[in-house]
Formats: sequence, C-alpha cells, structure tokens
Amino acid sequence: MLNYIWAGLIILSLVFGMVYDINDLASDTYRNGQSFELTIEPTDPETTDARRVPVDVRINPAAYQDFYGVSSTPDSVYSGVVIRNEEGLQLRFAQDVSVPEPWATIRSETSERDNDMRGVLTGWSASGGTAQVSFQEVRFVKMRAIAAAALSMAELAVELALGLIGVLALWMGLLQIAEKAGIIHSVVRVTQPFLRPLFPDIPKGHPALGMIVLNLTANMLGLGNAATPLGIKAMEELQTLNAEKETATDSMVMLLAMNTASVQLVPPVLLVALMGLQINQLIFAIIIVTGISLIVAITAAKLLSKTKRFRASAPAATTEG
Repeated sequence: MLNYIWAGLIILSLVFGMVYDINDLASDTYRNGQSFELTIEPTDPETTDARRVPVDVRINPAAYQDFYGVSSTPDSVYSGVVIRNEEGLQLRFAQDVSVPEPWATIRSETSERDNDMRGVLTGWSASGGTAQVSFQEVRFVKMRAIAAAALSMAELAVELALGLIGVLALWMGLLQIAEKAGIIHSVVRVTQPFLRPLFPDIPKGHPALGMIVLNLTANMLGLGNAATPLGIKAMEELQTLNAEKETATDSMVMLLAMNTASVQLVPPVLLVALMGLQINQLIFAIIIVTGISLIVAITAAKLLSKTKRFRASAPAATTEG
C-alpha cells in the first residue's frame, strides 16, 4: 500500500509541475527572448574603459510591473558590474542581491552556483545611460526542480544506506556478544515484570523481551541508528514465535506501534547536531509529546487487538482454534 501512495504522490507532483510549466509557457512568465530597458551608470569613472565596470542598475518599477505582469513593487536601484568579453557586453548583478520575481527564478535557474543574475547587454555606452538587457531563456522550472529533487533524494538514500552498514554491523556484533555472555537473559529477567502486560504472548525468559528492551532504550536515548538493528533483531525473535509467518502477531504490532511513537528522554542525535545547545529549550516538549504519543500507540494497539475483525485473523487466535 505504501508503494502505491508514493507512486501516487510522484505522479501528482509530475502533473502539478507540468501544468505549472505549461501555464508559464502560455503566459510567457519569464519573457524569453525579449529585452528589458534599464539605466546603467558607472560608479567609478576611472574604470569605464576597464574589462569590468562597476555600475548601478536603475529600473523603472512601473515599467517592470508592466513588462512582467507582476503586482509587487521592485527596488529601483541594484549594484552590479558590466563585463566586456569577446561576445560583447554582459551585465551581472551583485551576488546574493535581493531581486524580485521573476528575476529571482531566472537567477536561480541560470546562475545557481554564483547566484549573480546575468544578461546580455546592448545599446550601452561607457558614459552611462539606457540600455537593453536580455536574460537566458528559462523553461520547465517545476519539472527541472522535481527532477533535481529526485536525484538529490536518491543520492541521500544511497549515503544513508552505506552509512547504516557500519552501524548495523557494529550493533549486530555487540548483540551476538551480549547473547553469548548471557547479558540478554539478565535483561529479560529484570524487565519481564514491566513488559509482560504489553507482550503477554511472549513466553517467560524468551530473548525477544531483551531485544525489545534494548530497542526501546535506544529510542529513548535518541540513538535512532542503534535502535534500527535492535528492532530488526526483536522482530526476528518474535517471528520465531509466530504460527503464521505471513501475518503479524499482536506483539509485533505492539512493538511497531511503540517504535512509531518513539518516546524520547534524550533529544535525537540529529537534532543535537543541527541545533546545538538550543535543543535544551525543546527537551520538555519532546518528552511530553512523545510520552503522549506512546500512550496513544499502546492504547490503540490494545483496543484494536480486541476487536472482532482483527482478533479473527490474529495468528494466536488461529493457533488456538
């Protein structure tokens, strides 16, 4: 079902992007191939004959609104530079200068790295005055953005997968050592009275309880990468108790619900890395919200497990029958 949801979202985004881009083409939002008139004045008279001439770019806000069909009022003066090259004159706005739409989109599409909008300049003399500027043509903005996002997320997925290999190998190795040393069984004996009401189907002393405790503890300590292999191992242990391998037991559902709630006593490592000491302001909010979500998750799993519809298909119920 999740695959269908993702496929539907991808198709919806593509349709949205195509409709948006077709509308841009029909209305000629970016005025491709057209020149815009502006006034360019050198800021340093001694550099008028140089290859790079610092300038002030002046535009008529009303003319800009009329030319691009926008309602927002742009600034009238921008800093920039005129560059002489073999192809003629090129106008470059200053890096990161705030420009109005649709110039902002034109800049992001044509000068993403340097973030300095560029255009071909005609009809300008070194002494200053009016000139015409034409920018590189821009088309299919949304479709390009969707494609770039897809490639970026694909790259991120590979990086996460490769980065998780080391964590999985480390924790699975530690689990093997803990199991051989008897630590898992000790953890089971200590925590069994607390977990028995939530996982009544697990036999007394079964190692699945120890794995569940370690998984929940890692989640509470904000160690999401460590909790993943522990949760997988817990599910594997629960599967050994499952009479119907294709259907999840009540204990599996309860563990998944508790992991989804992901109660946090310590902020996640990722948030600490991003926010630093500012994360202290969120500690109590995180504990309260995740605590409430844990209660809701446990309650929902217990109530649904007792309903006739889900009870009839539960592996334990089938086995008993």
